[in-house]
Amino acid sequence: MPPSPSSAGAGAASPSPSASASASDPTPSWWESVSQARSRIQTLSSILPPPASQDVAALADSDRPARALLRSPAAYAALSGALRAGGGADDPACHWLYDTLLSADPDLRLAALAFLPLLAALYLRRLPPELPSSLSGFEAVLLAVYSSEAKNRQGKPVLVQVPDLSVPSLYHTPASSPSSKSPRRPQPPPIPPPQATPVVGVLSPPLEPQAAVKSTKRAGIIGVAFEAYYSKISQMPAASKVDACNAAAAWAGQYCKCRFELDDKELEEEEGDSLGSVSPMSSEAENGKELEQELARMRVNGDSSGRNCGEEYDKEARVPLPWELLQPVMRVLGHCLLAPLNPVEVRDAAADAVRVVYARACHDLVPQAILAARSLIELDKSARKDAKAAAAAGSGTIVAAGTAGSTASSSRPSSKPNTPSKQRKPDTLLVSK
Repeated sequence: MPPSPSSAGAGAASPSPSASASASDPTPSWWESVSQARSRIQTLSSILPPPASQDVAALADSDRPARALLRSPAAYAALSGALRAGGGADDPACHWLYDTLLSADPDLRLAALAFLPLLAALYLRRLPPELPSSLSGFEAVLLAVYSSEAKNRQGKPVLVQVPDLSVPSLYHTPASSPSSKSPRRPQPPPIPPPQATPVVGVLSPPLEPQAAVKSTKRAGIIGVAFEAYYSKISQMPAASKVDACNAAAAWAGQYCKCRFELDDKELEEEEGDSLGSVSPMSSEAENGKELEQELARMRVNGDSSGRNCGEEYDKEARVPLPWELLQPVMRVLGHCLLAPLNPVEVRDAAADAVRVVYARACHDLVPQAILAARSLIELDKSARKDAKAAAAAGSGTIVAAGTAGSTASSSRPSSKPNTPSKQRKPDTLLVSK
């Protein structure tokens, strides 16, 4: 219980100017950030099992402990295992995430926000709970992210402005030059273009304060949490992005052959083009085989278990996907699929997830999700084609350069490079008189 203001003021001296300045400024100083990060890391190491606790405790000795915690695969794996085994009101891992999300250090908040996709996936997978308090730890963390986002928006919606494409812009209506005007005939004044009326779309409505995760507000709360995650996704580790993609695929749960529809059409077109060529081993056929091997490697082409739409399959983790939840999830998948700095495992997980979401949207007849997922699939295929073409062009250039170099070296004389060669006299033919 906090002390009363009278007792606190009687025994305490007047605050110093530095203390009052730090109280007015919510951003902590460098030393305060380092001290808070070390304290949070030591608290985390105390709740983890002994093999991982030593690795996590060693992160406190770095110059930037919060960044080291964010980028540590060992810390992420250890806390992920603790979350999979917990989730209740007395779960120390959920308590650590909740307290870290309320920290004033932005790097510490990033380290806690990285576990949001895994936590949301575990929370939705275990619904409905066996006990009322079995998932209260997960709900407290989700509400902390939601409350922070509601405070930052200050009751305003998130809007996007799309320009009116029916109105020509400055680049589409060039002004007439003075030389084209006749001096004898006065030109009428130019008609000004109509005023552009931007189309305003609502990405996220105003957020209302929530004291509990109700069943009617659950999708909206998790969607807002994913919006907060997407705003910082460029700084998230690869393991967190993979968990986000796996969560989206599990929530969609449509593991049928419909998710290979766009890939199968492209392979059929490439096979038809290769059959019409003269040589059976033409470049088109080779590209088709390479694309088929690439899709098989990333597990998005071919169903090894033979499941289709008419057969029953595992729907344990499948959940309802309203647009308020699916929209931020699709934006996360778009970043994981198309960001150039993402590793291969992140892009492959996103490619698998977006195809499962596409199949789910086709079965549920959700036009927004169908358009978004189809666009991401087409962008993924074109990006992989461009990467393969660039790799093939680079290898061809290297081979050509090596062949040219070997030809030039074989045509050189065997003399030393620094020794000047003597000028050869012309050949004289002896002719008998």
